[in-house]
Amino acid sequence: MAKKYRKTFAERNLIIIIILMWVFLAIVTGGRFSSSLNITNLVRQAAINGVVAVAMTFIIITGGIDLSVGSVVGLSGMVFATMTSSNLSIGMSIPLAIVISLLASAAVGLVNGIAIHDGKVPPFIATLGMMTAVRGLVMYISNGRMITGLPKEFKAFSSADFLGLPALAWTWIVIAVIAGLVMKYTKFGRNLYAIGSNPEAARLSGINIRLNMYFFYIVGAVLCGIAGLMLSTRLASGVPTAGQSYELDAIASVVIGGASMTGGVGTALGTVLGALIIQTIKNGGNLMGIDPFIMQMVIGAIIVLAVFFDTFFKSRGRRPKIFGKGKKVNAAQ
Repeated sequence: MAKKYRKTFAERNLIIIIILMWVFLAIVTGGRFSSSLNITNLVRQAAINGVVAVAMTFIIITGGIDLSVGSVVGLSGMVFATMTSSNLSIGMSIPLAIVISLLASAAVGLVNGIAIHDGKVPPFIATLGMMTAVRGLVMYISNGRMITGLPKEFKAFSSADFLGLPALAWTWIVIAVIAGLVMKYTKFGRNLYAIGSNPEAARLSGINIRLNMYFFYIVGAVLCGIAGLMLSTRLASGVPTAGQSYELDAIASVVIGGASMTGGVGTALGTVLGALIIQTIKNGGNLMGIDPFIMQMVIGAIIVLAVFFDTFFKSRGRRPKIFGKGKKVNAAQ
């Protein structure tokens, strides 16, 4: 039974699930779902949420959580808009504004890392507080108003295509591939799984927990900053409420893709597939006229069920492959 369950829900089968969902939605929506315009819009939106989900993957594998990801998305986009808007007096160049936006995002990640590791504040509380503080900062910077007048070349990025895929999707693909390579082949990647599996064993084996925790939270925040820039180019403006509730979609994508909320397990590929499933559910529900609040309830239920099954099987010493190929890593290895 357990073997059959593991075979059925391997990562590769998440691809099959996505294909089946797409075929089903194409049929029930009379082809509207499978139209090139809809698929392009779906992929564009999935790309932005997907980058945030990749950021969340790093944090969840360490055994933590980051509820400030959505606020960082809003902060990055608002900082960029403020620096480059033709309606304001700053008029900064695009490259410099991007650097400043990502540095602001990195600062949030660093503060999270310090609060969690050095301040011993639980990740949930630390990032919840940061989520509120950063959102307040975004509202203060923008005075609660949308900022328009962004450079034309920046806005054009969201509609650009390359080899049949939107530029936003290629951005997501590149980030996911790099994240996967880091997780699998680098020292930081090995430390990521070791810390998530057993922080004390990782420390005793010589891993610098402080440095690694700072690194992972900063990387996660910078990725959210990139997602904020991606969202701004798609909205063609800086929106003070941008990124709200993104943390929920990110968590859902990560747990569907295989990460364990207790740490030590997860993959970039699984997260990408999870993000596609979440966006397909949203897009399909919208086309079928399902109330968006109901869809929100469905996604919330998916999060709870995924965590429940993860905990259920781990308590019995077995973990089905619906939860990905990531595995616990002994820090002593």
